[in-house]
Amino acid sequence: MKAWRALIAVSFLLLSGCLVTFKDPIPANEAAPIPLLGEWTRKNEWGEQQYLDISRSGANVYKAKSYVESPDNQEGQEEYSFTVAHHGLRWYVSAGLPKSLGANFAIAGFEITTSNELVIYTLDVERIQQTLDQGELEGQRVETERGDGVLISSALDKVFAFLNDPANSDVFVEVARYQRSGE
Repeated sequence: MKAWRALIAVSFLLLSGCLVTFKDPIPANEAAPIPLLGEWTRKNEWGEQQYLDISRSGANVYKAKSYVESPDNQEGQEEYSFTVAHHGLRWYVSAGLPKSLGANFAIAGFEITTSNELVIYTLDVERIQQTLDQGELEGQRVETERGDGVLISSALDKVFAFLNDPANSDVFVEVARYQRSGE
């Protein structure tokens, strides 16, 4: 359960457990915005204080460490590597998923607000399924132990063109809102 909570903390999965995954990751071609780096905190869905520490781990590759209650609590700490991309007005993050969740890649959106909050968005599975049915993106429905999901096989350029279209803003669902730690 702690691993699942950590995945939620990093917010690459919907709270319902349904996933929109991608065959391809975001390439490590772009640097993250400097304000993304550092420590963030929030109260999670279980009322626990949750921490997210984001740092650089290589050339345009980053890592997110997630832990609950105390930054000194190393038990239950999860760490994930990710890449970012800026397309249109949006920032995106991509991370590999474990084999138990299909071993593909999750993509989420994020923004840093003027009030110094980190807001993370995931993709609405039902809305993306409709997109597949309408032929706007290529992919297939998949079943996981956590529920129905979607595996997108469209090229990332096509995915980002779809996601950046203002008519498709309803595909994003806010899943977490962090404050800068110590503020």
